[in-house]
Amino acid sequence: MVVTHPFHPLSGQRFPLVEARRAGGEARVFFVDGGGVLRSLPAAWTDQGAPDPFVVVAAGRSALRFGDLVDLAAMVDAARPGSVKPIAPLL
Repeated sequence: MVVTHPFHPLSGQRFPLVEARRAGGEARVFFVDGGGVLRSLPAAWTDQGAPDPFVVVAAGRSALRFGDLVDLAAMVDAARPGSVKPIAPLL
């Protein structure tokens, strides 16, 4: 099993697959790291997961889905000067 998620600290590293199963409502893979500790990752972050249909169809032409862009626009709007609301202390 190879970790394929580009931002994961173990990206590109190969580990022996112990088990692949659903856990916590998602497909996960279990492996033993270099220190002998049993770890798990979402299967989609490895070469064991099915490719994301959006990534396949976009073929490198788009990094973000429409919903991702809407969420990003909301975060940028909230971060504008004057949009920060003061937090009142709890008494």
